[in-house]
Amino acid sequence: MPKVLRIINRFNLGGPTYNAAYLSKYLAPEFETLLIGGEKDDTEENSEFIVCNLGLKPIIIPEMKRSLNIKYDYIAYQKIKEIIKKFKPDIIHTHASKAGALGRYAAINEKVPVIVHTFHGHVFDAYFNNFQATFYKRIERNLAKKSSKIIAISEKQKFDLTDKYKICGKDKVEVIPLGFDLSRFREHMDDKRKDFRQKYNIEEDEIAIGIIGRIVPIKNHTMFLYAIRNLQQSTSKKIRAFIVGDGEDRKKIEAKATELNIDFTTNANITQKATLTFTSWIKEADWVNAGMDIIALTSLNEGTPVSLIEAQASNKPIVTTAVGGIEDVVLKNKTALLSNAQDFKTFDENLLSLVENNLLRKELSNDGWNFVKNKYHYTRLVEDMKQLYYKLLG
Repeated sequence: MPKVLRIINRFNLGGPTYNAAYLSKYLAPEFETLLIGGEKDDTEENSEFIVCNLGLKPIIIPEMKRSLNIKYDYIAYQKIKEIIKKFKPDIIHTHASKAGALGRYAAINEKVPVIVHTFHGHVFDAYFNNFQATFYKRIERNLAKKSSKIIAISEKQKFDLTDKYKICGKDKVEVIPLGFDLSRFREHMDDKRKDFRQKYNIEEDEIAIGIIGRIVPIKNHTMFLYAIRNLQQSTSKKIRAFIVGDGEDRKKIEAKATELNIDFTTNANITQKATLTFTSWIKEADWVNAGMDIIALTSLNEGTPVSLIEAQASNKPIVTTAVGGIEDVVLKNKTALLSNAQDFKTFDENLLSLVENNLLRKELSNDGWNFVKNKYHYTRLVEDMKQLYYKLLG
């Protein structure tokens, strides 16, 4: 039985964690997998429950942190090397940047036969300044030469890696989209909707608009706040807005809401009714989606945004920026209305049209489930990866 050592940056709520968890669980019994993860950032919700609920017991390396730290990174690198020596994997598969660098350097040093890396985000856009981006691109090009295969999670990401940033040639890249267990987004939807709206005191004629994800600069929540402020001034419909998640920019976004005269409440006092509610993290994304009428995303960059896949699984209309891999994830004008990054005017117009037009909301709700149910299901992910592994081992 081939052995796979799977290494992920950290177990935070998002696509990479689900991806690593489902592959670790469901590639068995044909592959034996050992899962390693770093320590979560203090601003993030601990999502080890995702792997624990699948009966997995990952090894946590506390020194493998989100930020660059030469001392801790070297300790994490040495620990990974020791694990390789004991486990003797046939394949090392790394997920995301930090794990990808440390894990692949260790694999190269220990002469692991097959080395695979998955890019989970469009990491060279909006995350770094020009000097940092140049530095990281040089590292990635060097590592790509020594990797057996690079996995992109969308065609757009493959284009970026091969044509835009020239990390590697097209023959080195395999496109394998993420996969999730989406069935829960179709179960007991009416009951979940009723329960969510009762908890947050949402009336039947109020339109609930949610943005789901980390509150960090790359997610650009300020754009969402401006859209809600402008929507209040443009519509006679009753609206409620929800920021679901948390992160390093939470206080800044609360301050911006105050500056824009948007009344808000927090998860500490959810019974208090306000235009905007900060719910913090909610693990039951199916419950959240059931209660919403519109799902929004304002990111400056994305890989494969889980919140938009889940929104479509719930047949919810979407208003979003068209960045990174988003156009691969949604159906333009069929499940989502798109605008360019930082195009506040078009985003506002799209959101207003969804709020004002009940028929448009219904039309954009019709095709979501049929679009994502097979394309982004974890069974497809597992089968695709299994075939790739066998080819590389062959």
